[in-house]
Amino acid sequence: MRDLAIEFVRCGHDVVLAAPDPTSQQRFKVTNEEGFTALRFRSGRLKGAGRVFRTINEWRLSPRMWSAGKDFFRENPCDLIVAYSPTIFLGALMRRLKGLWDCPVFLILRDIFPQWTVDAGVLREGSAILRFFRRKERLQYETSDVIAVQSPANLRYFQDSVLDQRYELDVLFNWAVPDEPNVPQTRLRRELGLENKVVLFFGGNLGVQQDMDNLVRLADNLRDETDIRVLLVGEGSEVPSVEKQIETRRLDNLILHPAVDQTTYLGLVREFDVGLITLDRRLKHQNFPGKLFSYLASSKPVLASINPGNDLGDILQEYDAGLVCENGQDDTLRRHAIRLARDADLRARLGRNGRALLDSKFSVSGAAEQILGHFRS
Repeated sequence: MRDLAIEFVRCGHDVVLAAPDPTSQQRFKVTNEEGFTALRFRSGRLKGAGRVFRTINEWRLSPRMWSAGKDFFRENPCDLIVAYSPTIFLGALMRRLKGLWDCPVFLILRDIFPQWTVDAGVLREGSAILRFFRRKERLQYETSDVIAVQSPANLRYFQDSVLDQRYELDVLFNWAVPDEPNVPQTRLRRELGLENKVVLFFGGNLGVQQDMDNLVRLADNLRDETDIRVLLVGEGSEVPSVEKQIETRRLDNLILHPAVDQTTYLGLVREFDVGLITLDRRLKHQNFPGKLFSYLASSKPVLASINPGNDLGDILQEYDAGLVCENGQDDTLRRHAIRLARDADLRARLGRNGRALLDSKFSVSGAAEQILGHFRS
């Protein structure tokens, strides 16, 4: 959203970017950054919190942000609200601001929640907590004038639910800035003693959707390949499980590292050799994980193990930007990993093609133009 805000500024607009900040010592803070006004609201911990505490803290986002920022909102009306989901719990704030400013809302929907929790077996259909989440989900939909999903396949969720007859829908691909400035040169490879290894890198949320068992199995199947290491950098609900399996299976080739800040993360993407993507095979909605775009921007080849029917597989194969298989095809995933590790020319070619894919389909300027095009009249 920061990248999108900067692009809106470049197009000549006045931009306010509002976001929760679990690390803030102030209830409400206003700063000017990179041409836009940044509003930060103190919140409870979101990433890395347990499911119950994260749910409670996200549920409190709308009332907290309104209570702390209502004077600013009243004094600084806007002509368009661009909202991002996840989280699903900003619907109440969206509704307040829409009524206050009498302006439209464009919802960027990156995660079909809570449906994926049902698909992955985390929540049971008909349960009280699922009904609660569904109410919050529908509130953000009903507040929005346009709902933008991240792939054509995601439209099926709305079609199957007959929601496509109630809401205006669009497909808005994710975006990335091709050349992020001020990315540090990291030295984690040397610190971990991986100078002569090909490193398969996964960074970000280590959660249920990502199916960390998939990467544990990959490492187990590569234990005899002494030149390959699997590196996981991040935090999430599945970290304890991964730690336990590293110990019980004695996986010396699987390394778990704590989460890092965003700029350091981008440095790590540039430092290592192959970008990993894994998605739980039970997921029925389609997902282009945000980490994909950091891999493409850094010209890294992608090794993806994804749920059946995901558009991501088709687009990576069309542009020859990575090697792809369905989650559960463990032998194929192992062969892909070995092929990438042993062929530096292949890694370079896939990386170049990935950068070309980013430039042609996933530019931030294209995303901004598409959003604004809905409201120019």
